[in-house]
Formats: sequence, structure tokens, C-alpha cells
Amino acid sequence: MSQPPPPPNQPPQQPGFGPPQEPSEPQTPAPSAPATPPTPPAQPPAGPDLNKAPQPQPGYGYPQAPGTPPPAAPPTPPQGPGYGYPQQPPPAGYGYPAQQPGPYGQPGPYGQPQQPGPYGQQPPYGYAQPTVPMQAQAGQPGGGRKINSQVAIIVSAVVAIALIVGGGVWYANSSGKDDDKQTTAEGGDTKGGKGDGKEGGSGDGGATTGEAEEKAPAATGSKVLFQVPSPKVPKGTTSISIAGSWLTDSVYAKSGLSEITGYDRKTGTKKWTLDLPGPVCAATPHLTEDDKTAIAHKPAMPSKTNPQACTEVAVIDLETGTKVWTKTAKSGTMPISFNNVTLGGGTVAAGSTSGGAAWDLATGDERWAPKTSDSCYDAGYGGGAKLVAVRKCGSYDQRQLHIQNVDPKTGDILAEYKMDEGIEYAAVVSTDPLVVAADVGDTAGDGSGISDFFSIDNKTGKLRARLSAPGDEFAARCDAIYKVENCTGVTVGNDRLYIATEEHDSGGDSYGQTNEVVAFDLATGKQTGQRADAGENYEIFPLRMDGPNVIAYKRPPYDKGGQVVSIDGESFKETLLMENPSTEAVRDVESRKSPDYSEIQFGQGGLYMSSVYASDFTSREKEYSVIAFGTE
Repeated sequence: MSQPPPPPNQPPQQPGFGPPQEPSEPQTPAPSAPATPPTPPAQPPAGPDLNKAPQPQPGYGYPQAPGTPPPAAPPTPPQGPGYGYPQQPPPAGYGYPAQQPGPYGQPGPYGQPQQPGPYGQQPPYGYAQPTVPMQAQAGQPGGGRKINSQVAIIVSAVVAIALIVGGGVWYANSSGKDDDKQTTAEGGDTKGGKGDGKEGGSGDGGATTGEAEEKAPAATGSKVLFQVPSPKVPKGTTSISIAGSWLTDSVYAKSGLSEITGYDRKTGTKKWTLDLPGPVCAATPHLTEDDKTAIAHKPAMPSKTNPQACTEVAVIDLETGTKVWTKTAKSGTMPISFNNVTLGGGTVAAGSTSGGAAWDLATGDERWAPKTSDSCYDAGYGGGAKLVAVRKCGSYDQRQLHIQNVDPKTGDILAEYKMDEGIEYAAVVSTDPLVVAADVGDTAGDGSGISDFFSIDNKTGKLRARLSAPGDEFAARCDAIYKVENCTGVTVGNDRLYIATEEHDSGGDSYGQTNEVVAFDLATGKQTGQRADAGENYEIFPLRMDGPNVIAYKRPPYDKGGQVVSIDGESFKETLLMENPSTEAVRDVESRKSPDYSEIQFGQGGLYMSSVYASDFTSREKEYSVIAFGTE
């Protein structure tokens, strides 16, 4: 999503003033803004059709009407490929699907078939596939992991080259040295729940239980609690992923170059540091009730000659900063390099192009691993309230995805939905209720990975409804290629899907931009008519559910601080929970944490925004990987 052109008489966007712009890979130029403001239309420009009926059910993969050219990229760090929810910044040409980078974060060729090589290069994403009407099938054995006789092993790709993902952060709080004052809120203007990601709770984006926990404080103006400078990447390295962040009652934890650090939520003081032999390459946002989570990491630090595979899966205790256990798995005789990891139902599960494996969360005992007789493989899993596998079957040019609700203890299929052949990737938005996103026929057109959402009955495997979400109207994004449960701009609760629309003209005499959050009914696939407006020159993104309410972040205009609001699930009334400082120094850091390509955690009056990449590029003296805000 591009930044809107400045309205008349607005200060130009220059370094040190307003949202900074960071360089990105070469991309298709966006249309330039007119030299003089256009004459306002007689009627306000229309935004997305917020009451558009869904497309007819037959013929999934229908062609979409061509949209407008993709806009220029937002501020992002230097590019490796791009929610996630851990995330990757966008590659060349904003809106193009992400691709797996080569060593040290260098992107590989887009849209060209790749032969499996060392560390398993992933097949490409982004060319049209034929589709046929979907068939809902429940509990059938096709593609199941428990079949005794399968014809042959179909190897569509070996393990994906893992990003050089990081650990390691240096701490600097708001009472640091004088040379930090220009990039913190020290002396500046300060006017301006936990449960997110809990296994089995509303944090999976699914089933809504209980009452809202986030309440408006007496004073909504926030202050900067602390900042964490970006780690310095090794010499000769362009970009390293530092994805992975978690929030507990007392700790904010963040991945670094080869470690995870736990900070006091309010002061930023280091409470613990967990050293790792290599960088984190995958992480789940889900937590257990006793604050354990799962990661995948490399067994050693990568080098130019040995990029290392992402073979180690571990459970981390975020309260103590200790590793509970570490495990590996094999496909045949080859160690598996995992693309994603999650947890649900007391099980840790990790997927890859070589198949999936799972372990008991408490003991680390293996629950399943790929079989040499399998003709399908588990590309990834969605966790939280339930455990859902995205299983790929068939040859690369005739792929079929099986969305399987599985028993987390045995891997047995409880219900299964088979998607159209030709749909190459799917992301799990929620496991209860079960919602999957996919780009049908590559019709999204904006690289978001989403043209449609599928509401599936996770007891029968039958399709409840299909929700049309054209890429030129809706702003959600999913990295379904590798991070199966990594989506932004969308959440699920109250048996509804809440999604951000694309930015559009504010209308009237204004030349500003705005957007909304709207709701779809998961039973009918139709919009409910509910909408929450961002406000002129703000852009709103749903983050998660809070009981029946939606927690959303509002990205601000150039001269204001960001906001966090709670949207009532029924009335859609917005309640302001936080407004960040509007001073230039603070805005300069906050504006770099785009919701599409950053990790944003909010709970108990604290907002934590973090980068997912560290880079050797810097446009100023200091870059920050984390900025934390809090209200009194």
C-alpha cells in the first residue's frame, strides 16, 4: 500500500520530517501525482464497494476485472522476500508474491521454475493455474497421512532455502545517553491483553469467548517506554530476518541475530537472554497458558559457503527464558528443513516441502513424521484452538490442497476439505472457526496472496461459504508460500471475518486517503454492513480479537502519532485506547513499522512494534528494531 501524495501546502517528505521512505527493490513505477491538485469531483470519490454481494458459488477461480496498477511500495527495510505473522518485506514490484531468498537474504528469480538444489529451493509462485469447481469432502482417505499403501513418492521440491534469521538485540531505554535523544521521546510531547495468540483462546483469531479485557485508560496519550536498536548484521550480509515477538503478562520477547531476549514490558530492562546456536527461521505467535511457544532455528550461524538448513524445532519458556527441548526430524534419511512451526492441542507441528512432523509440547516425544510411502506432504500447519494441516497432493502442474482438521495427538484426519486443483498455496487465517485464504487463479493482482476466503466447517469438512475479497478492494495479506498462518489486516471472531479495505480518497474537498474495517458473515459469505472508519489520512488495520471486540491499529498521517482502538463487535463503535506522541523523532521511528511488514503486539495498555529484518543499510545514525509505547 503506497503512501498518499501530500495534500496542498503539506510539507514535503524529506529525511527527518514525516514518514521516512526506505529504498526497495526495483519495481513498476506508480503513476506520479499531478503537479497541481485536481478539481474536486462533484460527488465524493467512491471507495471500495462495502456492500458488494459475493460472487456466485459456481466456477471458483473466476477472472477478476483488472484493477489499477499496483502502487509504489511503503517504507520497508532493504528487501529479502516478504506476514510474515512472522513476516518478510515485499520483493521487487510492490504487491508481487514473496519468494524465498538465497543465502544472506538475496531474492531468487521470480516466477521461474527452480530445480531442487542444496537446502531445497522452493518451486515458484505466481503463474496462473487452471481451476475447477471445488468439492467438499469430509473424512475421505485421499491424501491422508495414515494410508498404508501409497503409489509413489512425489517429490515436488526439497526443503526451502531458509532465510538467515536473527536473534541479538542491544537495549536502549528512554533514559539513555544524550546521543539517543534525537530518536526517542525523551522530553517530547506525550499527548497523543494478554490473550493474543493463546492456545485455545481467542488469540487464534477464531472462536470468541469471554468479555473484552482492553479498557480505555483515563488518559489515552502514550509515552515511549523503551526502544531497542537494530542489531548489526555480519560483514558481507545485506539483510537478516529477526522475525518473532511475543507478549506475556510481564515480558516482551523479541528475536535477534542468534538469541531471543526477554524485556520487562514497562521499562525495557533485560530480564533474560536465550542464546541460540543459529538464527531463528520460523516462529509461531501462539502461546500456551503457561507462556511457552515454539520456534525453528538453524543449528549454527550461516556462512557464505554454508547457509545452514532450518532443522531444529524448539519449545521456549518465555517467563524464564529457557529452552524446554529441541528436536529434529527426517524425511527418509534426509533431515527436514522447516518453513513454518505452530502449536495447538498440546502439540508442536512444523511443515515443509519435505513434509511435516509433530511433537508432544510437554515432553518433545515425536507424534508423527513424513512416511516414505506418502504421495502428499504437509506444507504447513495452523494452530491455536485446533490444529489444521495444509496438505499438498499431486504433481506440481496438477496440485491439489487438502485442508485437514487433524487430531493433534495422532495426526488422524477429523475432517477434510479439498480445494480446486491449481490453487497452489493457502493460508490458515483461523482454526476455529476454520477460515482459509487463497489466491484463486492468481487473480488477486496485488501480491497479497488473497482473492478469496473459504469458511469451512471443521467438523464435517464442508464449505460453509466463500467470501470474495478482490485485491484492489481489500488490504489483507497472507504469506501462504512459507508462513502458512501468517496474515495481516484480517482477524476472525463472532463467526465473522473482519478485514481492512484498501486506501481510497477521503472524498469531498479533501485530497487525503482513508480506509475502513468491514465485516463478513462466515455462514453466508456476505458483508454485514458494519464498518469502522479510519479517519482522514489514517489507515486502519485489525490486529486481533479481544473477546467480542476487534483491536485495531491506525497508521497516522505525517504529522500525528498512531492510534490503537477497540471496535465493538456488534455496534462497531470505536473506543480510543492509545494515541502515540506526535513529535517528529517518535514519528520517525513509528512510521517505519508498517503493519504489513512489521510485528505489532498490543495488550494491557502496551503497544510493541518491531521490525522483521535487520540490514546493513542505514539512512541515519540509528535504526531501531523495537519501539514500545504505554499509557499511564
